[in-house]
Amino acid sequence: MDVADSRMSSPAFEPDARGDVTAKPRKIIHVDMDAFYASVEQRDNPDLRGKPVAVGGGSRRGVVAAASYEARRFGVRSAMPSVTALRKCPDLIFVKPRFDTYRAISLQIRAIFAQYTDLIEPLSLDEAYLDVTENKAALPLATQIAEDIRAKIKAETGLTASAGVSYNKFLAKLASDHRKPDGLFVITPKMGPAFVETLPVGRFHGVGPATTTKMQGLGIETGADLKAQTLPFLQHYFGKAGVYYYWIARGIDDRPVRANRVRKSVGAENTFFDDLTEFEAMQAALQPILDKLWRHCEAAGIRGRTVTLKVKFADFQIVTRSRSISDAVGGRGDLEEISLDLLRPLLPPAKGIRLLGVSLSNLLSDDEDASPGQMTLL
Repeated sequence: MDVADSRMSSPAFEPDARGDVTAKPRKIIHVDMDAFYASVEQRDNPDLRGKPVAVGGGSRRGVVAAASYEARRFGVRSAMPSVTALRKCPDLIFVKPRFDTYRAISLQIRAIFAQYTDLIEPLSLDEAYLDVTENKAALPLATQIAEDIRAKIKAETGLTASAGVSYNKFLAKLASDHRKPDGLFVITPKMGPAFVETLPVGRFHGVGPATTTKMQGLGIETGADLKAQTLPFLQHYFGKAGVYYYWIARGIDDRPVRANRVRKSVGAENTFFDDLTEFEAMQAALQPILDKLWRHCEAAGIRGRTVTLKVKFADFQIVTRSRSISDAVGGRGDLEEISLDLLRPLLPPAKGIRLLGVSLSNLLSDDEDASPGQMTLL
């Protein structure tokens, strides 16, 4: 299950728009803070250091927002129900999130990025892409810039960051994951395609658990397996996303780093292994989706006026239902109430439901007035 903005709904890849990655490649850095929320809590409370920590609700219906590396060794992960996390790690310590603190630290880190480039594309409070092809420090090597940034983050915040350096965004993100935590990895144009071929498809950004399972059912286990498929085959089974999968399997990603990009919407969804037919099961399945979406809104400091419910049926038919209100949705409870109101007219379903999703649009940041007269972030 992923939180995604509308930019990712239709990948910007076209078969006739290929660039030659060997001719003046970009220099892209992906910086990702290590277990950001949990690391902040361990930094600020020495009693938590070295212990398994989960940021989020410890109640029966709570969900883990972030887990320390000590907790991850037990299999605790973000978006996991709290009861499941406690079964895996009985000594897990739950800490309430402090989003104002996380946002303030994120601004510190952003200021460090700005010392090197204005081409900064934040993905969340704890990760961003930087294009340093031309940089303010006039450094010839992106690797040196990445090292400098990691050192400054450590010195100014006491936190560690991992970084990936490559010639496009897809590979830079893969690289930053490769030596976490507190690591740096470089994927050069020469090694890029071969590096992609060796990885399991589940490691690819944009390939979630449900898509991984579907690919595995088609015999696609690795990047090499994905590369072996034709474009028509991938489009047949994965629609528009098939174009994206075709090119990333070849280490090609033409998307530029977009500074100050404006999100049109933000949402979360989940595909179920067993189709849902009962309202109670759907209501329960919506809870982690709503939790993840609202946590993202809290962390990013955004609100929205329009709630959209997405339903995909067993035969892959998709329907959406939306409701707009005069003021921004005020809380997670309001978000749930509107989502369930949108779901009820679709019940009982004539066929099973395999996916549910909720998104917010007509977005506002926390420091904007939510009155109708204000300009929305379209």
